[in-house]
Amino acid sequence: MANPLSVLGIIHTLVSVPPIVFGVWAFVRDGRIDPGTRVGKAYVASMVASVVTSFGLSSTGGFNPGHALGLVALLLMAVGAAAPGLGVFGRATEYVRTLTYSASFMVLLLPGINETLTRLPADKPLADSPQSPVVQAALATLLGLFLCGATYQVLRLRARKYDHVGGLSHR
Repeated sequence: MANPLSVLGIIHTLVSVPPIVFGVWAFVRDGRIDPGTRVGKAYVASMVASVVTSFGLSSTGGFNPGHALGLVALLLMAVGAAAPGLGVFGRATEYVRTLTYSASFMVLLLPGINETLTRLPADKPLADSPQSPVVQAALATLLGLFLCGATYQVLRLRARKYDHVGGLSHR
């Protein structure tokens, strides 16, 4: 086996799957991660568990980019959670909330893509480093999907806003 996982690595991997499942479920069902729903709450709780378990892992022996991404994901979710109560975003509050949770999902996938492609298949991984062309292409694809999804979410929120204020109806 090229890159064996530690016990904590196995636990982290298992804990990191639920936020992916809950995030996809929320996107399919609601078009976004809404922390007010059961699926959204499950996403948040499982994402926190995923990030917390990542802090005990380090191939470099210290703080690494994966840890930084975990902190970014937590920060994004905190901004999204606090946005309605802050009062500083005005009419953009729902956009900020939606896009920060979506960005946290994308950030979750960055190290996941790298780790998966540099570890699987176990006998001959698809990539040998984060700089590998296959990893870079996968990350570029993820960014493209995020931008398309974020655009869809903004358009959907705008349509919903017009529907609720008696303006134009996009139904």
